[in-house]
Amino acid sequence: MDQSSEYNKPLEKFESMLKTNNVYFFDSLEFEGIIQYYIDAGKSALAKKALALGLGQHPMSVALKLLDAEILIFDDKYTAAIEILETIQAMEPTNEEVYIQKATIYSKTNDHKKALVALNIALDYSDDKADVYGLLGMEYLFLNNFSKARESFIACLMDDLEDYSSLYNVVYCFDMENMHVEAIAFLNTYIDKDPYSEVAWHQLGRQHFVLDEFDEALRAFDYAVLVDELFVGAYIEKAKTLEKLGRYKEAIDNYKTTLELEDATSFALLRIGECYLELKDNENALQFYKRTVHEDPLLDKGWMALSSIYYQQKDYEKSLYYINKALDIDQVNTAYLRRFGEINIKLSFYEEAVKVFELCIELGDDDVDIRIALVDVHYFLGDYELALACLEEADTEIPNTAAFNYRLACLHFLFETEEKGVHYLKKGLALDFDYHELMKEMYPAVFDLHVVQDIVSFYKFSF
Repeated sequence: MDQSSEYNKPLEKFESMLKTNNVYFFDSLEFEGIIQYYIDAGKSALAKKALALGLGQHPMSVALKLLDAEILIFDDKYTAAIEILETIQAMEPTNEEVYIQKATIYSKTNDHKKALVALNIALDYSDDKADVYGLLGMEYLFLNNFSKARESFIACLMDDLEDYSSLYNVVYCFDMENMHVEAIAFLNTYIDKDPYSEVAWHQLGRQHFVLDEFDEALRAFDYAVLVDELFVGAYIEKAKTLEKLGRYKEAIDNYKTTLELEDATSFALLRIGECYLELKDNENALQFYKRTVHEDPLLDKGWMALSSIYYQQKDYEKSLYYINKALDIDQVNTAYLRRFGEINIKLSFYEEAVKVFELCIELGDDDVDIRIALVDVHYFLGDYELALACLEEADTEIPNTAAFNYRLACLHFLFETEEKGVHYLKKGLALDFDYHELMKEMYPAVFDLHVVQDIVSFYKFSF
């Protein structure tokens, strides 16, 4: 039996009693230890048996009654637990544990305001106020009262500067109120008191990072890993910061350090691949993207990265294979659907591209690029009326867009509605003159029309 020597003998004696059906006497402290052991071990049936015997031998023991209430709370028997707690309160009105357990019941039943009242009473009677302040902080968090929660967790830190759980909670409260400048001031004050706190340096770096203060963030992360050279989280954040500063080789080194300190993570492998891509080292980028999906085959971003690199290399068949892998994991990610549509265009699978771009619009990704892609695919397929209908809808929803106006002009010229063609051409030229080169590339027959040449020439000299 793996148990501290303090409880070995009472436990052995108790378990022997259970086997022989003999009844032995234990003092109340021994029963407390036995019951707590079984609670901690998750052996609730034995805990209850020991409690029943304990209360039988020590019916007035407040400590055992409190354990009775604790077990009832665990079993969601709140009414019975409250009755016991009220009895104890009448006997010992200054017993802090009564109010803490009442607060637990109120919290579990979502009556957080009552829990706060009970905890504040417990605070008056407690010798260990830090624990109560921690509970108060959590109740304030349930109520989204981040200011009060922050004050409570700071009170915990005043009692124990190395209470990192409370430190994280203080910073979380600052984050939830977007008070990053104030968080930095707080963390600097904390670091003045404990300059060797790697956690505080790490959190300080995160706050500077959020504010795009990357040089300051890097300095903080440097201190974090200087204090604790095994701090994986700090190396990750440092690497992310170096990426923001365009120092990709150093970022790679820091990501690789994390791979040496713990098992490889798909996040680090993917970021290393991205850094190599920024350095135009496609071979190493490809290697790390493949390691990424090997490490985590369900990481869709890894498959997307592979698709993108092959797309850049104009290997559209492989790009299509990998984007399908990403879409198998996330079928409604419009970034993946866009890439799928672009690849299908490159492979001349225009009907498939139409379906994909229409799906993107249905899913809410209906910006200019998607609209243009859909129109152009309809045009390549010879569906000029569909292309025109899509353009007119797009122009209504996103007006004054040069890309739409030039295409509207060209289609109207093709449909021999010259007046509308002239109108949209002039509008497009006024919005963005240089974009008229599109007509030469996609609509050469329209571009060569005398009326078009005259209007373009007029606007050319006007600008």
